[in-house]
Amino acid sequence: MISILKVAVGCDHGGLEHKDAIVKHLRERNIEVLDFGIYEAVSVDYPKIAVKVANSIVAGEAELGILVCGTGIGMSLAANKINGIRAAACSEHFSAKYTRLHNNSNILCLGGRVIGVGTAIELVDLFLDTEFEGGRHQRRVDMITELENKKEG
Repeated sequence: MISILKVAVGCDHGGLEHKDAIVKHLRERNIEVLDFGIYEAVSVDYPKIAVKVANSIVAGEAELGILVCGTGIGMSLAANKINGIRAAACSEHFSAKYTRLHNNSNILCLGGRVIGVGTAIELVDLFLDTEFEGGRHQRRVDMITELENKKEG
């Protein structure tokens, strides 16, 4: 198990219940949380929340992030537009583990309308407690970074 010091979290209206439960759970694990909202059930444009969480990771304010929307897909699409972010939408255990182990993903995206709160918390724990394996996988992550930084001319 790795020692995570700070996790950034955020959600839209489709993920508020899950986000609140995840924040509570992380604090019970003595993990510091940067909560970028939302805080009440009002409609919000999820890219605005995704950018806040992603930027906090790129800036070194948090080590990893958790984003929750209706499916997890919209948040992952938005977060992945930020250089340095590898966000993965996961709804089962294998993907939540291997996105850290092989892809060194730094944001887990969950679907509040796809999985229950209990499963979401299990996936969060698995994501946070899995270390990047490195080795041959580092070469592949480096290739992703090269694609991300490629300038069209």
